Amino acid sequence: MKISARKEFFRRLKEITPKPETELNYDSPFELLVAVILSAQATDVSVNKATAKLYPAANTPQDILALGVDGLKGYIRTIGLFNAKAENIIKTCAILLEQHGGEVPEDRESLEALPGVGRKTANVVLNTAFGQPTMAVDTHIFRVSNRTGLAPGKTPLAVEKALLKAVPADYLIDAHHWLILHGRYTCKARKPNCPECIVRDLCGFDSKTIM
Repeated sequence: MKISARKEFFRRLKEITPKPETELNYDSPFELLVAVILSAQATDVSVNKATAKLYPAANTPQDILALGVDGLKGYIRTIGLFNAKAENIIKTCAILLEQHGGEVPEDRESLEALPGVGRKTANVVLNTAFGQPTMAVDTHIFRVSNRTGLAPGKTPLAVEKALLKAVPADYLIDAHHWLILHGRYTCKARKPNCPECIVRDLCGFDSKTIM
């Protein structure tokens, strides 16, 4: 996709959603971190339902650590892989208190050292909580980037690197959210809604749906 097309691509996405946000509910970097850990192989809706009960009871590293693994499981057992996630979150809380003064670190190395936090989770936190120009490539972003020709790649890391080069600088901070929303609601996996897609004419997908 040519640079002029890339600029127009994001200009249109910004026009319909000027200030895109994550669909995970949170009020602090720590709440976001926990929500993103919980969201692995789970929907944002299911995570929000769980955190709506968890956060009023415990929304700091100290409070969640005090719950213990079993106590935390009681709040998140409706989410897939809740046993492993509870273990990781409790360990993460302990590390945050011991090594970071109870605060979520703002650098990738420290974030990825936390249990349950990989590159994608770190990118979400760095971008959403701290406004850093990172690209968290999930299934939606991977699909949209390859299908449209915006930033093709065979792996999430390859797509991430391609996007960081392809996305115009003026749009980089919010590009992650625009691409997720576009993939979630328009450029769907099984049946993309091409007729109502606002970037249809810029897209390189050969098998566009008609209706």
